[in-house]
Amino acid sequence: MLQRFISETITYDGTQLSSHWAFRSMGLLGDSIVSFRGPCRVMLAEMVDLEDVRKNAPIFSHNMLHFIVEHFDMDLEKTILRQRMLIAIIKDILWESHRAEFTRSGDDLYAGEKKLSVSIATLTPVSTMIHTGLNILSKDTPVKTVGLADLGLQEEEIESLGKLISSRYTKEMDEIGMARCKVRGTT
Repeated sequence: MLQRFISETITYDGTQLSSHWAFRSMGLLGDSIVSFRGPCRVMLAEMVDLEDVRKNAPIFSHNMLHFIVEHFDMDLEKTILRQRMLIAIIKDILWESHRAEFTRSGDDLYAGEKKLSVSIATLTPVSTMIHTGLNILSKDTPVKTVGLADLGLQEEEIESLGKLISSRYTKEMDEIGMARCKVRGTT
């Protein structure tokens, strides 16, 4: 699985959640996880979460740490499980690195009533994709949120965090692949 952190600031607007975005943008061909920092501004027309569309609840944050994951298989349920594993990895890392305690509810992380993350998994014509965003700043968000800055993370630590989360996710995917190959079938 390929991974990349993009240093430049990119506004996540939902258009990144389309097949081959990592290949078209960076030449990454195959399963990948790409992370970057930037605002999040998803208008209703670009949202794939129809529940949020029905609630007329656009997504906004001044600054987030984003992850775009693409797997070239067509099993959306498997990708939703992968999405929840990514969220569990993030929860573990934030505990290990900052003793920050979060509760996972589905595909989101909360500190009390304050939401740290947004996340969605979807299907494209040739792949499945995940977007997960972690608030860096909690100011002006449409719901009560907590940001990585509120945990004491400094701006220069965000890139390292993105790389660590991507690396841990990639390692899990590799290990799952090996676990699938090392067993013999039973009758």
